[in-house]
Amino acid sequence: MMSKYGTLHKKDGRYALRFERFFDMKQEDVFSVITDPNAFTQWYPFATGDMDLQVGGEIGFDDGEGSTYEGVITELTPPHTFVFREVDDWIQMTIQPKDHGCEMVFTHTFDDKEMIIYVAAGWHRCLDALGQIVKGQQVQWQDNASELREYYKDAFDLN
Repeated sequence: MMSKYGTLHKKDGRYALRFERFFDMKQEDVFSVITDPNAFTQWYPFATGDMDLQVGGEIGFDDGEGSTYEGVITELTPPHTFVFREVDDWIQMTIQPKDHGCEMVFTHTFDDKEMIIYVAAGWHRCLDALGQIVKGQQVQWQDNASELREYYKDAFDLN
């Protein structure tokens, strides 16, 4: 059985958080949701909806505190791979058929060890929201950030 919780890995001297999600639908349908600019703004932090969906294309972000920046799409292979660089971080989403649906693997590679539990809890919540969108549901954010931070602090032995 697949866990909804993320796992932490070291990759090339950096940290990589990996989450797996199963969807009871075709990979094409899930891929179209994760690459749809309007859906993207509902689950991805700071996304503005500006997305040039091609390799080398930019994705616009706004932190809500006056800073705007662009991510750059580095790999786009419908319906299974969507990878982009956001400042110095890498976001990779791959979707493969599995059972009677598909599995999405979401990986965020970054440097800041001090942010691990916050990033893990944040992505956990964002991917829960994505799951709601994929199922055609209205996004309802759970008030579980502090519980998730505690879980990841223990799970990753960061006490």
